[in-house]
Order: sequence, then C-alpha cells, then structure tokens
Amino acid sequence: MKLILYFLLAIIAACGGNKNEESDFVYTNGEKEKVLPTELSLSVEVKGVDSKNPHGDGSGAVQLSAVAKNAIKYGYKFNDKLEELSTDGTFTYTFKEEGTHDYKITVLAYSSTGDYIDISKTITVFVAQHEVELIWSDEFELDGALSAQNWKMETIAPDNGSWHNGELQHYTNRLDNVYVSEGTLKIVAKKEQYTAQGTTKEYTSARLNSLFSFTYGKIEVRAKLPYGQGTWPAIWMLGSNIETVGWPTCGEIDIMEHWGHEPEKISSATHTPSCYGGCTDVTVGTTTITDYSTEFHVYAVEWTKESLRFFIDDEFVYAYNPVAKNKDTWPFTADQFIILNVAMGGSWFSVDPDFVSATMEVDYVRVYQ
Repeated sequence: MKLILYFLLAIIAACGGNKNEESDFVYTNGEKEKVLPTELSLSVEVKGVDSKNPHGDGSGAVQLSAVAKNAIKYGYKFNDKLEELSTDGTFTYTFKEEGTHDYKITVLAYSSTGDYIDISKTITVFVAQHEVELIWSDEFELDGALSAQNWKMETIAPDNGSWHNGELQHYTNRLDNVYVSEGTLKIVAKKEQYTAQGTTKEYTSARLNSLFSFTYGKIEVRAKLPYGQGTWPAIWMLGSNIETVGWPTCGEIDIMEHWGHEPEKISSATHTPSCYGGCTDVTVGTTTITDYSTEFHVYAVEWTKESLRFFIDDEFVYAYNPVAKNKDTWPFTADQFIILNVAMGGSWFSVDPDFVSATMEVDYVRVYQ
C-alpha cells in the first residue's frame, strides 16, 4: 500500500511542473525568467494623405498603432530621440519641422518583466509653414519696478503665515527682492530676518503672478537660474479657477523647476487630481544642464488640446499625454496664468548655512498662439 501511495505522489509531482499558471513569468529554481513580446506590428497613418497630398495635409500629424503578444505597454521614439510611452499602443504625434522630411519611427513593446522587442519604419511627412502670433510678452526693458500692468506680486502666505512644502522664505514686493535692470528681470533670494503676518522668516524672495491668462499656445521663458543649495526657482502655471475649485483640480504645469541641492537637474512636470506628486508609474521630465546658473536657457511648453510638450532650448524633453482625458487626468482645458518665483528650502532639503543671496534672471516671457 505504501509503495502505491509513493508512486501516485511521484506522478503528481512530475505532472505539476514549474510553470506558474497564474503569471506571465516562468519560474526556474525560484527565479523569474524574462518574457519577450512577440508578433509586433506597427501601423502609421499620416493625416490628410490623398492623391494630391502624398505626404499629408501639412499639419504634420500622424496616428500610430502598435500591437504585440505579451506586451503591457509601448514606447515610441522619433528619429531615436526621447521615448514617449503608450499603455494601449496608440499614439498621436505631430512633427513640427516645416517642409517635407523623412522620419524614423521606432516602437518598443514591453513585457511584464520589462523586456522588449522593437521595430522601425521610415515615413515621409509634409509640414506646412506655421503661422503663429505673439499674443503676450514682457521683455523687461524698463529699469526699476516691475510692470503693474503685467504682474501681481504675491506676498500673502496661504498657510498661517507660511508657504506650502515647508518653504522658509517670505515673499515681498520690495526692490530688494524684485526689480528690472539692464534688460532682465531679477528675482533675488536673500538671507535676512523678515517679519510678515506675525511670523519671522530667515529668508526673503519674490513670487510673480501674471495678470494675463490663456488657454492653449506656447510659452517661452529665457532665464538664468540661481546658484546655491536651498534655492528653488520655478517657472510654472496654475489654473485661473484655483480660487473656486482649489488645487490640484485647477491643474498645474511646471515648465521648469530646479533645486539647488541637485544642481544639474532640471525638472518638468504636471499636477492633476489623478496625480499630484509621488505617483506610481508616473514619470516627470528631467534634463541635465551644467551651466544653468552662468548661461541663459529657453524653457518652453507647447499646450494643445491633446498634450503638453516641454522643451529646453528647442529640444524636446518631456510630454504629458494621457490616453484617457477627463477632469481627473486632464484639467488643462481652461485659462492658466504664469508664475515666476524663487523659494528657499523645503520639507525635504535644507539651505546652505553660508548662503547669502542668489538671483534668477529672466530675459523675456513670451506667449504664442
């Protein structure tokens, strides 16, 4: 009887194998083997192609669709530049360079183990000459105080005499902290004791809100950033409806953020009701710039109904383009205003004890539609 029982157990063990039926992974000696997608295909549709327009209608728009077995997400590269992700394999992209040009499109299909396969296609796209209009700007040409027609200086802290994120400064409207000279705006962060709203802080700086707001377009800001651990300069936007709907429902577009304790990293990001910091599987754009404090750079975002595309010196660095657009993922359907500021310190980083002052210079702010 015992021999029969042992025989049956041996058969059951042999039939069990080492395949986990509830997973895409294959287990060998307890370790996961990589899974590769298969049968990857890519279709590309150039908008407006017909007998008279073999390379499109001039909009530069292409609709992409990729399918593969065992794929959970896809990445698209255009002329081998920065990858843009799609969860379902579909993606809409608009080429900007005017004229007729060939473009290499590469799609990468990723499996649940992070392994991938890729294929490429080369297409020809015609982009007509774009007519854009400068609808608002500040060139900072008049020395002295900031233009009261263009900007409001925000000085009242919203959090019981303090700003959010553990910041250590008071914002003021003094010429000590914000002024125009020699063709550039200066926002100066200083180490000094300053009392406002019944609280005393160790640093002062300035925060400027544009009185102009807009929906869709391109904003460019040419700026030189401050140097020093503890500085936190930002070029960003908030929904003009923030007073009625609050944050993050209003939507936030961070064109440029920089932290002095990570001196060569420039960040671009968005904040929405679905994700407002520290979200799983949500990326932000990070770019390395070594001369951020000694040279001017142009920080920009193109805002359309479909996407937000961020640029530094005309080089694409990041895109926010959710597949499902609703009030939680895409609050960017209404006016936003522009903010320029330099904060000091935060809840996750400190200020250099030897810090004295630092300046963000802005050459211009321009909005096109």
